[in-house]
Amino acid sequence: MKRFIILAASAITVFAASRAFAQNNGLPSDVSPDSRNRLPLLKPENAPERARLTYDRAMANFAGAQPKGPSMRLHASPVTNLQMQSPVGLGLAQVAILITGREHDQPYEWSLHELQALSVSLDPSVIDVIRRNQPTSKLGDKEAVIIQVGREIFRTHKLGSDTYARALGILGSTNLVDVVSLMADYAGVCATLTAFNQQMPPGFKQFLPLPFTPPDDIHPDSRNRLPLLPPVPYNPTVLYTRPMVPEGTGPVQIRRHGGGLKSLQASVARRDIDLAILVTAREHDSQYDWTMNELEAGKDGLEPSVIDVVSRHKPTTGLTEKDASLIEFARELFSKHVVAATTYARAVKVFGERDLVDLVAVMGQHASEATMLAAFDQHLPVGQAPR
Repeated sequence: MKRFIILAASAITVFAASRAFAQNNGLPSDVSPDSRNRLPLLKPENAPERARLTYDRAMANFAGAQPKGPSMRLHASPVTNLQMQSPVGLGLAQVAILITGREHDQPYEWSLHELQALSVSLDPSVIDVIRRNQPTSKLGDKEAVIIQVGREIFRTHKLGSDTYARALGILGSTNLVDVVSLMADYAGVCATLTAFNQQMPPGFKQFLPLPFTPPDDIHPDSRNRLPLLPPVPYNPTVLYTRPMVPEGTGPVQIRRHGGGLKSLQASVARRDIDLAILVTAREHDSQYDWTMNELEAGKDGLEPSVIDVVSRHKPTTGLTEKDASLIEFARELFSKHVVAATTYARAVKVFGERDLVDLVAVMGQHASEATMLAAFDQHLPVGQAPR
């Protein structure tokens, strides 16, 4: 009788879950049928003005199929600089950035933000837990859940319903969107720093233990793979500001070597940009970004055989030098978190410094997009099958 009761109770639970799933148009119970992600649908015209301006700017400068990340960010705090102004607080903002740097094995990002975290009085024990990949059981609830969110997103490319619910309960919706947006922003920064092997200048200590030895193919003055550019006035709204960044280094300096999206679109074939997007989506297991951009790539002339190599992680043997060099570059960037000197030299020989900087910027956009899509469980449009 007892066994029957247990089985009956289990059946009722399964039935209830199945019924909830069916009533939500086949979506998980924490996904809105309107937005098809975990956040309610918010149209730009109904968002605060600052959020709307940020949305418009992001949409105008995005390469590829229409992204979902900017619309998710409409739910974030309507501030200019999330790192400095989010209600989540300076310390927790640094936790979000540090876990992103740790999970990407990014020493420059980590080292500068460890210093900044200490300057805003983040407990050194929290920093050490992140640095050493230790359990979070002895930390405060907010610090622990932010670390767990980052570990799940960047290790599994998804965020479980239980972890999401816990984070939502502890942080609240707006703060959670702020935290994930910071992770997304700095995932893109990691791509830039790692692609061009940005290392710490003399006199700055590197605090992050790494599973590899960084290549030594850097300029002694810029401490990265690109030559030093003359200094320009710093913009205080960028991710790294003047008091924090060693002169002549960092993501802003690297991006100065690029020409921007319009320059890239005028310089390389559209299918080359599509390939950069697809290999980024594939390395992040981002089903939504892959499907929506594969549809566009086919229209732009990217050959099915090349798409298949990316989709199935096949060797690049037999592809053109341009396609093979781009795929290998992105695979190392996102799976190994280090781009070998020979891989970089091969890619820069094919594309040149300017276009490679701009292609990495596109990859960074889609690494950021993948973070948002994973955190908020974005589902494909109604009727669109995964590809």
